[in-house]
Amino acid sequence: MRLTVQESDRHAEMRKQCNEFHAKHPEVWDLFVKFSFKMIERGFTHYSVAAVWERIRWEKDAGGDGQSEFKLNNNHKAFYVRRFHRQYPQHDGFFRTREQTTKGKQPTGLPELTPSFFEGKYGT
Repeated sequence: MRLTVQESDRHAEMRKQCNEFHAKHPEVWDLFVKFSFKMIERGFTHYSVAAVWERIRWEKDAGGDGQSEFKLNNNHKAFYVRRFHRQYPQHDGFFRTREQTTKGKQPTGLPELTPSFFEGKYGT
């Protein structure tokens, strides 16, 4: 399956995929904010987005039926961090960011991977 509209570059393609995921799964954003603020309240001035992302994975997998209805794409972490910094400017810099190197790169045209992609391939 290919994307119907060719995005201008890989960065725009990934941002679009992240925004679509966010619209379908707002609970991920809620958990991202919740776990980020837990660490802020504990006195951390910087923290790892990877740790927050893995905590969300844990909560979704352990708190449900053992099978998540979606996969958390690591490509989305950078976009969630930047969204967090925009929405909570008093905590801008809580997560360290790097330049997003996908800007200017060719889009892949590939769709997001879903759980059905992994069925039967990895024992799921």
